[in-house]
Amino acid sequence: MQAKVHVKKGDTVLVASGKYKGRVGKVKAVLPRKMAVIVEGVNLVKKAVRPSPKHPQGGFVEQEAPLHASKVRPICPACGKPTRVRKKFLEDGRKIRACAKCGGSLDVEE
Repeated sequence: MQAKVHVKKGDTVLVASGKYKGRVGKVKAVLPRKMAVIVEGVNLVKKAVRPSPKHPQGGFVEQEAPLHASKVRPICPACGKPTRVRKKFLEDGRKIRACAKCGGSLDVEE
């Protein structure tokens, strides 16, 4: 069974610990089986690639590597601070992700 991850693709997050502490970026992908996320511009690694139509010269390509999901905290669009995630029920019965600090919605659809 997969664990649930507290961030979604497209969320703006702050890296809270580790080598990239303090960096802010957008979540490009969520890997629930590994409990990891890929954040734009964070944890860049060099990968050797062979010549192909996409990379005719081959050589080294920089790409983002996954970070453990516990190292990132979503940034609330309402208050602009990194926060923990709470679950909140709306009047119409929907459940949304809410900021633990201000109570604002973290979901972009709202």
